[in-house]
Amino acid sequence: MKHWALLGVGVALLGMSPALAGTSTLKDAPKALVDEAWQIIYRSYLDRSFNRLDWQALRQELLSQSYGDRQAAYRVIQQTLVRLNDPYTRFLPPQEYRQLLLQTQGQQVDVGLALGESGELFRIQAIQPGSVAAKANLKVGDEILAINGRSSDRLTLERATLMLRGPAGSKLHLLVRREGRPQPFSVELTRAGEIPRTVHFQILNPPRVGYIRLSGFNSRSQQQMQEAIAILQREKVQGFILDLRHNPGGLLEAGIEISRQWLDAGVIVRIQQNQREETIRARQRALTQLPLVVLVNRASASASEILAGALQDQGRAVVVGTPTFGKVRVQAVHELGDGSALLVTVARYLTPKGRDITGAGITPDVLVTVDPSSDLELRLNPNLVARPTDPMVAKALELLSSKIRHAHHVE
Repeated sequence: MKHWALLGVGVALLGMSPALAGTSTLKDAPKALVDEAWQIIYRSYLDRSFNRLDWQALRQELLSQSYGDRQAAYRVIQQTLVRLNDPYTRFLPPQEYRQLLLQTQGQQVDVGLALGESGELFRIQAIQPGSVAAKANLKVGDEILAINGRSSDRLTLERATLMLRGPAGSKLHLLVRREGRPQPFSVELTRAGEIPRTVHFQILNPPRVGYIRLSGFNSRSQQQMQEAIAILQREKVQGFILDLRHNPGGLLEAGIEISRQWLDAGVIVRIQQNQREETIRARQRALTQLPLVVLVNRASASASEILAGALQDQGRAVVVGTPTFGKVRVQAVHELGDGSALLVTVARYLTPKGRDITGAGITPDVLVTVDPSSDLELRLNPNLVARPTDPMVAKALELLSSKIRHAHHVE
């Protein structure tokens, strides 16, 4: 069994762990799978009350049932996890687990659809021009009834968005309902394109500032950030803007290492697991000491919040924008014997100053809002860089101008 750790939508390989002691060796393979899932929750779940459930008695209930096949076992595992009342602890069938692994390794491509909730279903909010979706029989306003055979009323928006992405060349099947058409219809898309980057950058003037947009945290983000900082410093920038808007998170380790690229010393994050607290610190390896402004919004979550919270609490950056999402739970991913997986909440985190940002998120030092149309464009285009008309970018340039003038005056 493999054990992985993550923040947001992401996974980091921690290495192989020994099989759980006491894992069922029943000849009934589906029943053994259910028991394996039970034991993982029993040993690693953060809430030791299990949402006030008698977890030991529940095991006997689960083992007393018969399971005809793996699909039956999957359904029972999913139903059992619902009883924990934790949206972040969930089961992934083998195909979805493979998609998650590909995504966190930076090997997924998008089809260019933005979805929004419409009751228990999803409605297409926008279609990216020139994308695979733009060339298909889809329109803004269409309702999505199912994704790859999974009914929309059984999916969260997060899960649905994840399922839209996949390896280049793979197929995406949608069941669509359109106003004015009597029957739903199927649409098949073939994902295409190069592996997306999570780091994009440019130089802004005046003042001469390096703008870096970080759209996610995967296995390549740390190296891409290092390269961006190095290139921009060679171009003699006088400060930096780090844009974390619409960054939903990703690999915990990537978030920590990118924090270390901006911080020389001090605590980055405090991670609490059961009765233990681990304090993670910088390592005197900051790549730059130039002034920094960080941009955030409501869609900045998880690893983004760790990064923004560390830079804010340590006084390294001024945070500009709107309050972030407020997701402070850490998940581990446990691979089961048949190639499926459990995402299990195993820890919570606090900012360096001990702030619990559950729900409220990171509150910016300077509050600035963006009009909905500009925000939608930013959300649809992970590689979109800065525009002078963007009010958050304009405020960041104003703040950096003041810092740069002050630094020159002091010299």
